[in-house]
Amino acid sequence: MRVGIDVGGTHTDAVLMDGSTVVAEVKAATTADVTGGIVAASRRLLDGGGVDRSAVDGVMIGTTHFTNALVTGRRLAPTGIVRLALPATAALPPLVDWPERLAQAIRPSVHLCHGGHEFDGRPISPLDPDELKRVAADLAARDIRTVAISSVFSPVNAELEEAAAAILLAELPHLHVSLSHQIGRIGLLERENATIVNACLRDLAGEIVDAFAQALATVGVRAPLFLSQNDGTLMDAGHTRRYPVRTFASGPTNSMRGAAFLSGLSDCAVVDIGGTTTDVGMLSGGYPRQASGEVDIGGVRTNFRMPDVLSIGLGGGSRVTSTPELTIGPDSVGYQLTEHALVFGGQVLTATDLAVAAGLADVGDASLVRGLDPGLVRRGVARMSATVADLVDRMRVTPEPRPVVIVGGGGVLMPPDLPGIPATHRPEHGAVANAIGAAIGQIGGDVDRLFAVTASATREDILEQARAEAIERAVAAGASPGSVRIADVSEVHVPYLPGNAVRVRVKAVGDLDLRVMASPDEEQEQQWATS
Repeated sequence: MRVGIDVGGTHTDAVLMDGSTVVAEVKAATTADVTGGIVAASRRLLDGGGVDRSAVDGVMIGTTHFTNALVTGRRLAPTGIVRLALPATAALPPLVDWPERLAQAIRPSVHLCHGGHEFDGRPISPLDPDELKRVAADLAARDIRTVAISSVFSPVNAELEEAAAAILLAELPHLHVSLSHQIGRIGLLERENATIVNACLRDLAGEIVDAFAQALATVGVRAPLFLSQNDGTLMDAGHTRRYPVRTFASGPTNSMRGAAFLSGLSDCAVVDIGGTTTDVGMLSGGYPRQASGEVDIGGVRTNFRMPDVLSIGLGGGSRVTSTPELTIGPDSVGYQLTEHALVFGGQVLTATDLAVAAGLADVGDASLVRGLDPGLVRRGVARMSATVADLVDRMRVTPEPRPVVIVGGGGVLMPPDLPGIPATHRPEHGAVANAIGAAIGQIGGDVDRLFAVTASATREDILEQARAEAIERAVAAGASPGSVRIADVSEVHVPYLPGNAVRVRVKAVGDLDLRVMASPDEEQEQQWATS
C-alpha cells in the first residue's frame, strides 16, 4: 500500500492505494505552514480507510516548498559559487543574469578558478589545488556551508568538478556540495544557475524532509518517504536533501501522470484545474513532454529537466469582476475559498460561484448564487472554457488535435465540451489525480551528453551506450531491474563544433523496488525515535 500526497495552493490532496486500486481519498485545506495540512490529510485518509498504519509501504509527496522559497527569495542559504573555467568565461561571471533581489538573498561568495574542458574532453586549463584551498578559506571565513561547483562542459567530462569537490571537502568536511553535471544539461550559464539554486536550497531541504518525516510520525506511519521529481519519477529522502531543485514543477507533473493512469491514455493533453491555477501539458508515452530549452523560474534561467507546461491564473478560487469588463483571475482567494466564495456564505464572487450557478458544480449552497445575472454566468463559463481550449491549442505540436483529460478539483468549472476539442475525458478520482500521480511514481535514470560519432564509435554504439547508462542509473536509484524500460530517446546533431558531435538524451523508468528501498534514511529514523 502507498500513500500519495500533493500540496497545492488551495488543497492538500491525499490518496491511499492498494496496488492500482484507490482505497480512499481526501482533500484538506492547505495550511500556511503546509506541513499541518499534510498531517490533517493523512490522518483523515488513514482513519477513513480503516487501514493499519503498518500496512503502508511508502509515502510519496509532491510539494511546492522549494519553488515558493526561490520565487519569494526567503529561507535561501548563503552560497559559495565556484566556476572552473579560467582563463575562459570571465566576461560573464556567475549570477550575471539573476534578478538583483535573488542575488542578494543568497549572499554569494563568487570564485572564478582554473579548469574546464572543451566539448571533446580537451582541458581548457589544469586545476589549481592551492587556488581551491584559498576558496575554502574564504568560505570558512564567511561561514558559508553550501557551495555550487560548475565546470565548462562537465556533462562531457565531470572529473574536474569531482576533484574540486574533493579538495574543498578535505578542507571543510561539513560543506554541502552541489555539482553541475549532476543537475543541469549542456549550456554553462543555465546549468550553473540550476546548480546555484540547488545549493541555496540545501539547508531548507533538510528542514523540509525532517518536517515531512515528523508529520508522518505524528500520524503513526513508519514507512520510507519519497518526493516527486519534475519528470514524474520519485527520489528518496536522502536524494531530496541533496537535490531539492528536482522537485520543481512536481505538482503539474503528478497531475499529468495521474491523468494518464486514470484515463488509460498515454498520448493526450491534460488540463489540471486547481483552486488557483490551470496547468496544461502534453503526455507522450504516459510521461509529460519535457521542455526542450531553457526554463525560467522566478526570473532565473535554468536548463534541468522540467515538464513543458503552460499555466494561467484560473481556478476555483479565481475572483470574478464584471466592471468595467468581465475578468476572471489571476487573483484568487486560494485556500480561503470556503470562507470567501458566495456559495459558502462569503462576499467574493469566484469562478466556483459561476460554475454552481450554471449547474456545472454541486458544492456549497446553490441558493446563494441564484440571484446572479444569467448573462454574466453564461459569459463567464464561456470565457473560462475558451481560455482553456486556447491553452490546449497552443500546446499542440501535431496537426491532429489530441483528446483532452480534465482533472483537478477545479475541473467542475468546465462545461461538457470545449470549443475545438474533439473529445474530453473526466476520469473517476480525477479531483485527486495529482496525489495519485505521486503514489504511482516510478524510478528514473537519465543521460544527456555530447558524443562524437567516429569510425570506432558509430551512432548505434553511442545510442546503445546511452541506453545502458540510463538503465544502470535507474536501477542504482532504486528501480526493480526487470521493470526498467526506455521511455524516451532523442538525438540532435550540434552545429559549429568540430567533429561530428551529437547530443543524446535517454530516459529510462522502472517500478520502485520497495524491497530495496524499504529502509528509511537515518534522519527519518531519528524523527520516529523522538516522536
